[in-house]
Amino acid sequence: MSIPNLITILRILLVPLTMWLIVTGQYLPAFLVFVAAGVSDGIDGFIAKRFNQITELGTYLDPLADKLLLVSIYLAMGFLEIMPPLLVIIVVSRDVMIVGAVILSWLVDRPVEIHALWISKLNTTVQIGFAGIILAELGFSLGLQSYILPGSFVVGALTVASGAAYMLQWVRHMANGNGH
Repeated sequence: MSIPNLITILRILLVPLTMWLIVTGQYLPAFLVFVAAGVSDGIDGFIAKRFNQITELGTYLDPLADKLLLVSIYLAMGFLEIMPPLLVIIVVSRDVMIVGAVILSWLVDRPVEIHALWISKLNTTVQIGFAGIILAELGFSLGLQSYILPGSFVVGALTVASGAAYMLQWVRHMANGNGH
């Protein structure tokens, strides 16, 4: 077990803590844990690349840790009606559809490799930033509430675009075996 993988596993273990902090209204600690998770993501990536500790397990664990944390934050804030429910449904549904498509492709013996698309990288960055802004607002009362609705539209639109791009890639793969 490499050090980057251990750091990633610790980040996964922060998911229930983050959800608990949010649903119990402890927003400042939730924001700090969110920031710590982000820093640990950078650290494990740096160590893996710098010290040649990139592993196959790590290539699965790292994005899984990111998605688990992000989806859990969106679900918790949706549950508390801090985020618009439709946005939460869009964000969670995109990830469920992508995972479902990958599993289905394995089941029919047409495994698909998912490569991060530029729209997906932008989407993830905006989703993380939006979650961070909301947690910062809740923890520090920064007066950013007027950004929640426009931010929701931007995140929602990028999430739909990213999901559509992945689904198109998957459909092409399933139709002709390569998706390119």
